Amino acid sequence: MLSTEPAAIWVAQGENPCYLLLNQANRHGLVAGASGTGKTVTVKALAQGFSQAGVPVFVADVKGDVTGVGQAAEPDDALRERLEKLGATDWQPAACPMRLWDVMGDRGIPVRITISDMGPLLLGRMLGLTDVQQGVLDIVFRVADEQGLLLIDLKDLRSMLSYVSDHAKEIETVYGRVSSQSVGAILRSLLAVEDQGGNMFFGEPAIDLADMMACDESGQGYVNVLRAEKLVSSPQVYAMFLLWMITELYESLPEVGDPDKPKLVFFFDEAHLLFDDMPKALRDKLVQVVKLIRSKGVGLYFISQSPSDIPDEVLAQLSNRIQHGLRAYTPAEQKTVKATAEAFRENPAFDAAEALLELGTGEALVSCLDEDGKPSMVERAMVLAPECTMGAAHEETVQAAVDGHPELMAKLGGAVDRESAYEKLAAQAAEASQAAELAEERAKLEAERAAFEKQKADEEAKAAKAAAKEAARAQAAAEKAAAKEAERQAKAEQKQREQVAKTVNSVIGQIGRETSRQLIRGLFGSLRR
Repeated sequence: MLSTEPAAIWVAQGENPCYLLLNQANRHGLVAGASGTGKTVTVKALAQGFSQAGVPVFVADVKGDVTGVGQAAEPDDALRERLEKLGATDWQPAACPMRLWDVMGDRGIPVRITISDMGPLLLGRMLGLTDVQQGVLDIVFRVADEQGLLLIDLKDLRSMLSYVSDHAKEIETVYGRVSSQSVGAILRSLLAVEDQGGNMFFGEPAIDLADMMACDESGQGYVNVLRAEKLVSSPQVYAMFLLWMITELYESLPEVGDPDKPKLVFFFDEAHLLFDDMPKALRDKLVQVVKLIRSKGVGLYFISQSPSDIPDEVLAQLSNRIQHGLRAYTPAEQKTVKATAEAFRENPAFDAAEALLELGTGEALVSCLDEDGKPSMVERAMVLAPECTMGAAHEETVQAAVDGHPELMAKLGGAVDRESAYEKLAAQAAEASQAAELAEERAKLEAERAAFEKQKADEEAKAAKAAAKEAARAQAAAEKAAAKEAERQAKAEQKQREQVAKTVNSVIGQIGRETSRQLIRGLFGSLRR
């Protein structure tokens, strides 16, 4: 219930009124208590107070009853008597302006984010990856960024994983080893996320958190209710989505210092889901965001069954505390009760540890920051009922909230599948396949050409060999004929020479005989005449 003096939310009434000052609301808070002690009603009362002060609110509805903020209460006599007893004379039934968001796309404004927006660290946590698998996922994101490949939805991520696996040898020299086993494990984890609705969760158009930071025409802040009844059954998806939202707010909002009232209040229900088995690197980042986001004008309020569900580093930042009753059936629970009581600024009027075990439904120990930023003395008090209904809203109220924001449905309702890693890698694969086919055809043609050239060369060589053989045969025949002719001529010349010699010898003989006669006659003179 909003109070104007001081500018605060009147949270509860004990011996003294308990106010949550608007100018201290960005110092974060805690609403804790065992199941059935009234945490959800307290969250509704706070959300309505912030809305009435003009502060937009985000709250995850894991049980389906937070939608009651959009419907005015219908008080009965018991409630009116209680309000009168607490002095809440100005209490009037009232509804908050409400927007319903739905990750699963059932009833509400669709909530989508891209794979690139979530980043490898949160995505790895969502998928439950080991350190080695996380390293491979980091490489996938780095390669995608360097090659200008957008990771929008799960098919983009799957395509990138296949690409990195196919090019592991090339990538290994730059980024390190990419094992096929790690890629296979990540792909199997993606199947589980798909089964949990990841196909609807990852995509475009992506949610713009500025759409949640809005007020209606009367100046009341919208209560943005995330319908998480189904989403919470996938605790890693639920926790990492809300963590992404906190981180995105921190990184996108400007510094505002200490404003008169927050720019947005964020209620994180089932907070233990966020911290269960959280890696140290991620926890350190969250602690840093919790410490610094208050300067962006954002108040974070964690809701859990026990303060022990929240790490001490985070718990130390939660200054506004509403602690409902705890149960102490085990030594560990008794230790938690003692530690919780000691965390409050002591009130000498009662024992806080005993009070925690005695608190009834709707009662709480309350301590919020005062004007000087110091924790107020703890009060045992009754939480003021919200002016909206305590249970879930009627069906017509829910449907009116679903139908009441056509501009956001027009902006975010229809999924868009633009060109991203999947399409580009598919195009590259098609081009590579076509190039391979062309190369194969070219190689085939070259082989045929080479075979033809070889056949032609063989035939030319064979013809040349035959021609050479014929030439050699002809030359041999010619040489044989020439030799035979030379032999014939030689014989003819020899015969001729012999004939000449014979003739010469005959003539010489004749001449010799004649000469002999003449010589005989001359010698003997007159022997004959």
